[in-house]
Amino acid sequence: MPSAPLPPPRDLATPYRVCLVCLGNFCRSPMAEVVLRDDLAKAGLDGAVVVDSVGTGDWHVGGPMSAGSQAALARRGHDGSAHRARQLKPSWLAQRDLLLAMDKANLATLRRLARPEDAMRIRLFTEVAGGDGDIPDPYGGGAADFDHVLDLLSAATPVIVERLGRLLDPPGAGR
Repeated sequence: MPSAPLPPPRDLATPYRVCLVCLGNFCRSPMAEVVLRDDLAKAGLDGAVVVDSVGTGDWHVGGPMSAGSQAALARRGHDGSAHRARQLKPSWLAQRDLLLAMDKANLATLRRLARPEDAMRIRLFTEVAGGDGDIPDPYGGGAADFDHVLDLLSAATPVIVERLGRLLDPPGAGR
């Protein structure tokens, strides 16, 4: 089943802003941020798309991503050491072009906080990549759990990058 079109940019004069959202901004969303940012750079879209991540909860604010997330990223050549956890501020919803929730619970939270005009910008991460399931929370799990999450993210991000590329450089527009 094809997913709905990505929301258009809010402002054509600024980069498209994507925010990845999980519960604590400690495991999944920071991993997704690093992988998506790296894939955008490989596709030459790093100047056209800005990526950040947040959590809906405040447990880890100011701290680094989980050691399990950092280790899984490092095993695949990614660097997550610069990440510092942040909690979503509702005002940020109006400043992002696309918000991607890692699971249905965080999707529901985002939709509760959103103004009606921002609701169409909130999606489930896997839905944008052509799926419909949650990215499982590896918190408290072992290396295999973090690697599994990274497998899911790494499979989805190229699809998201391709869709962003088509949105920002439609056929015939020439970038």
